Amino acid sequence: MPIRIITTHLEFEGQISEQRVVMEGEEPAVWGPEAELAVVGKVTPRVDGRERVTGSAQYAYDVQLPGMLVAAGLRSPHPHARIVRIDASRAETAPGVRAVYHHFNTGDLNNPSNDRPVFGDELLYQGDLVAVAIAETKEQAQDALALIAVEYEPLPFVVDQRAALAADAPKVSTTYEHNTIPEGFPQTYERGDLDAGFVQADVTVEAQLSTPTALHNSMETHGGVAQWDGRTLTIWSSTQDVYGVRRGVASALGLQQNQVRAIKQYMGGGFGNKFGAHHSGLVAAYAAYTLGRPVKYMLSREEENLAAGNRPETIQTYRIGAKKDGTLTAIEQHTIGNVGAIGSWFSPVAMATKELYQCANIRTVDEAARTNLGTQASFRAPGVVEGTAGLEVALDQLAAALGMDPLELRRKNYAERHQALDRPYSRKLLLEAYRLGAERIGWAERDHEERRYPQGRDGYLRRGIGMASQLWGGDGGPPAQAIAKLLPDGTAVILTGTQDIGTGTRTVLAQIAAEELGLPLEQVRVELGDTEFGVFSPPSGGSMTLASVGPAVRMAAAEARKELVEVVAQLSEAPTDALDVRDGHIFSRETGKEMGAIGSFLELLDGHEITAKGMRGPNAENMSVRTFGAQFAEVEVDIGTGRVRVLRIVAVHDCGRIVNPLTFSSQIEGGIIQGLGFALMEQRIVDQRLGAVLNANLENYKVPTIRDIPQIDIILLDQPNVHANTIGALGAGEPPIIPTPGAIANAVAHALGRPVKALPLTPDRVLDLLNS
Repeated sequence: MPIRIITTHLEFEGQISEQRVVMEGEEPAVWGPEAELAVVGKVTPRVDGRERVTGSAQYAYDVQLPGMLVAAGLRSPHPHARIVRIDASRAETAPGVRAVYHHFNTGDLNNPSNDRPVFGDELLYQGDLVAVAIAETKEQAQDALALIAVEYEPLPFVVDQRAALAADAPKVSTTYEHNTIPEGFPQTYERGDLDAGFVQADVTVEAQLSTPTALHNSMETHGGVAQWDGRTLTIWSSTQDVYGVRRGVASALGLQQNQVRAIKQYMGGGFGNKFGAHHSGLVAAYAAYTLGRPVKYMLSREEENLAAGNRPETIQTYRIGAKKDGTLTAIEQHTIGNVGAIGSWFSPVAMATKELYQCANIRTVDEAARTNLGTQASFRAPGVVEGTAGLEVALDQLAAALGMDPLELRRKNYAERHQALDRPYSRKLLLEAYRLGAERIGWAERDHEERRYPQGRDGYLRRGIGMASQLWGGDGGPPAQAIAKLLPDGTAVILTGTQDIGTGTRTVLAQIAAEELGLPLEQVRVELGDTEFGVFSPPSGGSMTLASVGPAVRMAAAEARKELVEVVAQLSEAPTDALDVRDGHIFSRETGKEMGAIGSFLELLDGHEITAKGMRGPNAENMSVRTFGAQFAEVEVDIGTGRVRVLRIVAVHDCGRIVNPLTFSSQIEGGIIQGLGFALMEQRIVDQRLGAVLNANLENYKVPTIRDIPQIDIILLDQPNVHANTIGALGAGEPPIIPTPGAIANAVAHALGRPVKALPLTPDRVLDLLNS
């Protein structure tokens, strides 16, 4: 097949960037609405479900190798300090201990992801890495930590984000470049004439929403197992990015990339912060390389909560102007975001403000506050969750000031185009989502007396209904590759370098391959998460996996099927266009007669395997591909205790073609549950005087349990987006979490008749709201 270098365009946060990629061959035609599909679109249990529920699935935590050592980390107790001296002699001679690494003996081990030493002499936050003990057992490694004597020089610190912006605030670092806020901040976006927009306004409202720092708390923490055999460094990593792990480990150890193999078969969750090798993976790799024995380093739960990144807290203020009929004339948003000690970027908190509703005059200002706390990291729709909540809360306050129905206000300002880029959307079904969601939740009856006051006005219970809109990308893009192999017995193996981070990627890729190959699903096996396959795939994040890797798998399967048909045509002396492949058999198109199983033809070739390669083609030009949706929440508030109970969530999301309604619904449910936690209970609590995190564990950091989960009503739109890619599907990872906090906050405001100003809506905060 001819090789071409093509230029495609990637869109993120209102910016278009060019990317050159290699393309080999031609993609098949798009599966449009008229396509009759036998496997894709059907409810299908996970192909690896048995392994998951029986415990035979191997996670990074499960890897056990002969002679394997175990690592444990010593963390800084101070929010800011310099290491004056380390005496590890007692630890180094303790039973079972094979090494102790720290700044004074391993100071040259650098983390390529932030260009900072893994073991630095300046500690920038509580939980920063001081030393690592390597021992025969986990218990011996942990015991050794208590034997390491460290002399610290405490330094001035700042943990409050407002205080961090003051001119006389303590410097977060005196050694590293992370001393300053990210380059280019404060960052301002403007369009139109903001002052003129407010002059045109008949009504102007000001609103504020503070959002908490949320911690990832995946079931499986960061880390992995590394082994050096003298030629190859193999690392089994809990990662969303095996190729990023390979690059990072090779760079840190001075190896060539062909000397590093990264594997991730199963992982216990990853919500954006498991890109690259992470310092735990680098330490495991370094120890295995230097000691010549396998080494495991998996973070403890406390380490995970202190040092693995977070969704940063924000303080958002809004000023919105509108005419009497609800037409928006101006929006101004100011955001302070806590990027922590080493955060190098700012989450796109203003994305919804810039794009979601029609408004000609907008200004957004982002201020990054650098503090002596664990750093921000990508976290399922980073910035957009908190920013959407802020905008949607402000819009409901505007609706109240106008005396207008909140849903009608949103319909009034429906945006037909991407305003920041001035280009059309490939498809937008947001109005349909509004209609379906409103009907299902009973929006028209939201103010009925008996619904709002289930015990009567004298009772303690109040009910409210709120809603919020959703905007995200999820269109993916190149480069992404796949290989399809048809084996002599008629079964197939699909190879790809992508990761299944718990979303069901193995299953949906198997469905796509089975559909294109004309095979039953059980005859297709998908192998992924291994750089040794040599089949590149991008990181699994941003809702990009299905939309990036799915088309590559389909192209590989289509090429394999084409070669199969050519083989059968020669063996049967029939024209290729007279043959059809379905359900694992070859059929005559003219007579409909079965000619034989696929394997019966391939077995005639003395073991020949058909191997074909597929690639993701370029993105759509001159249009924006987006996912849109809406959620409606019904809540019940006890005004005596302040407890909020979410009764029901109705979710309507347009993510293009739904390859598997079962795994799609799981994604929607998971996102909603995570959004509920952000709205009602999750928050990192910091002692401002000591700079210490007080709840770095799952006992005091509250996450939703089964008692907190409401009825979740998912409405499937399931319409292929023919401009997105050849399978017509978009990602569904981020969309469901984005509108949930805003919908819940607006439902609580509706129940209480008071605007929400801060999340999470814990009982004490609700009582304060009632008494304000």
